[in-house]
Order: sequence, then C-alpha cells, then structure tokens
Amino acid sequence: MDVIKIKIKSALNYILTFLRWVVLASITGCVGGIIGTVFHKSVELVTEIRLSDGFMIFLLPLGGLLIAILYKKCNISDNTGTNYIIESMRTDDKVPVRIAPLIFVSTVITHLFGGSAGREGAALQLGGGIGSQIGRIFHLDDKDTNVIVMCGMSSVFSALFGTPLTAAIFAMGVISIGITYYSTFLPCLVASIVSYLISIYFGIKPIRYVLSSVPDLSLNSIGYTVLLAALCALLSIVFCVTMRKTEVIFEKIKNKYLRIFTGGILVVLLTLIVGIRDYNGIGMDIIENAMIGNANPEAFLLKIIFTALTIGAGYKGGEIVPTFFIGSTFGCTFGIIFGINPGFCAAIGLISLFCGVLNVPIAAIVLSVEVFGSEGLLLFAIASSVSYMLSGYYSLYRSQKIIYSKLKTEFININAK
Repeated sequence: MDVIKIKIKSALNYILTFLRWVVLASITGCVGGIIGTVFHKSVELVTEIRLSDGFMIFLLPLGGLLIAILYKKCNISDNTGTNYIIESMRTDDKVPVRIAPLIFVSTVITHLFGGSAGREGAALQLGGGIGSQIGRIFHLDDKDTNVIVMCGMSSVFSALFGTPLTAAIFAMGVISIGITYYSTFLPCLVASIVSYLISIYFGIKPIRYVLSSVPDLSLNSIGYTVLLAALCALLSIVFCVTMRKTEVIFEKIKNKYLRIFTGGILVVLLTLIVGIRDYNGIGMDIIENAMIGNANPEAFLLKIIFTALTIGAGYKGGEIVPTFFIGSTFGCTFGIIFGINPGFCAAIGLISLFCGVLNVPIAAIVLSVEVFGSEGLLLFAIASSVSYMLSGYYSLYRSQKIIYSKLKTEFININAK
C-alpha cells in the first residue's frame, strides 16, 4: 500500500510540475510575443523612415549620444548586454527590470539612424528582462528563475525570427557549450510556440527562403560543403576577433559620450566612402539577394567592419543578423567564384557562420530546416559540424562557457575567446 502511495505521489509531482511550467511558460510566451511583435514593427518602421530620408544617417552620432545618456540616466553600464544576460544565468544574479525597455529604445535609435546591427541581441536582453521580472512576480527560486529567463529569451527570439524550435534549442544551449539543459526543453518550447503564434497573428512574417536548387548528396556536394564550412569557420574567428579588438580600441576612449559619438562619425564617413547604404541597418534585402545568387564580393568584409564599429562604439542591437548577412554574402561569392549554385552556397554560408560564431551546432541544423526546409538537411548538418569543430573556442559572446572540448570528450570549462 505504501508503494502505491509513493507511486501516486510521484505521478502527481510530474503532472503538477508539467502544468506549472506550461502555465508559466505560456505567460512568458504571451508577454514575449507581444513585446517582440511591437519591437519588430518598431524596427521596421524606423528603417522605413531612414530609407525614405537619406539625411538620417548623418544624425547617427547624435543618436549615439542619446543612447549613452539613456544608459547613464538609468544607471546601467553601457557594457551591459547579452553577455550580462548569459553571465546572470550562471551566477544567479537578478536582471534589472529596466534593461528591457532600455535595450528596446536604444536598438530602435540605432536602426533609425543607420547603425549596422541586428535585432537578436535586443531579443535576448528583452527576453531575459521579461523572464527575470516574471520570476520575481511568481517568487521563483534562483534555479527556476534561470529557466523562466531562458523562456523569455526563447519567446522574443521566436517572435522576431519566426523560428520557434531554433529559439528554444538556442536558449537551452547557448549558455554553456557542451551541456544541454533538457529539463528546460518543455518550458522553452511552449514559450517559443506561444510567442510565435502571437507574432503570426499580428502579421509578422517569419524568415523563410526558397532555394532555387538543392544538390543531391554526393562526393562533389559534400566536398564543396566541407570546404565552404571550413572557410566560414575561419571567417567566424575573424569576425569574433574583429568585434573584440574593435571594442578594446574604443574602450581606450574613456569618455563614453566621446566614444559613441566618434563611432557614429566613423560609420557615417565609411558610408560616404562606400557610396551605398547596404551596410547600414539590418540588411535583410541583401540576404534575400544572396539567396538568389546576387552579392558584391566585398560585401561580407564591409559588413564586418560596419558592425564592429557600430557595436564596438556602444550602439545597441545584435550580431546574429549581421552574421546572416556576412555568411550568406560570403557563401554566395564562394559559389560564384567556383561555379557552384550561389544561392545554395549562400544558405550553407549563413548556417555555417551562425554555428561558428555561437557554437550551437544543433540549433544551427534546426535553423536550416525552419528557414530553408528539410531538403539538403544532411549537407547543412555536415556544414554545421565542420564549422563547429574548426571555429575553435571563439564566440561573439565572451560569457559563453565551453564546458567540454570540441576535439574529444574532455571537461575543460573555459571561457570563450
């Protein structure tokens, strides 16, 4: 009889825990979906304003000053970003509530005036702030707060990109490389799906590309996929090092107002020198062109420089969409040079670089399915595995912990470079 009671109690524990996380994750997904949708539409609106008025780019230095002032008034360090969210998961620090509205407004300002940045850095910070606040409201302990923060990250990421499964797996694995917290899978997935449905309801189009041709699996297709992925692994190191070194150089300017103002001037001058506005803002149109086989050969290098100057100086946004830009244009150029389908090479480049700079091979493979469909899955998986191993221990997020070696089953527990 006692054994039966124990089994019943155990079963009830599973059921109650399941229901508890479904409810909490659904609430987080609702909040994240709504805020993510508003954020997405805000960035789209200011981008349209910038594109309709060529003078806006000249106000970028002043926009930078406004961002610096906002961070000062809110008593938040201008270095507080995605790295801080990741670090808080490891140290159980509470994420300040004011981070969410601050990164929202600052990212919108960056895009209004033509800074070269993405949206997902803001998504992860918005989601982290949302999750942390929900944790406070429901008086969750530190461990459960970490889970709900992951849910928040998943939800806003999903709302912005329309990739709910990628968002869930990314949040689960981006904190500590080599360890996946499977207990967070259900909450993160529920939050992602709820958020995704809300974004779809309000008219946010998910990122989807139709490739004109996908090669069959063969020695030839495997060969150039491996070569392109290896080159993308090298490019991921170049991108990460450039981002890090540029930030260090800007930090030598001790006055943060002068620092971000100087960065804004440099971006404006570089825009005038280049003579086109392709490298300001998100650049989703350039990614779309790469998928149909059109890309300037120098595009990937210029985007690295523009993004490094923007983020290094203190403007807000993210690096993942620039990663899509760099990877797709590099892959497209590779295809043109070697006479291989440039659209498919652009897709391989996008996935390979995403994996290389963030060390998330499983999320990269899932992303390939959600964005490009399942055709060519094995080639995308090969590209992700090659890029993951050959990109070393570099990362866009220096707060990432590499728990297990990429070369053998060995516990190393080091910080990403």
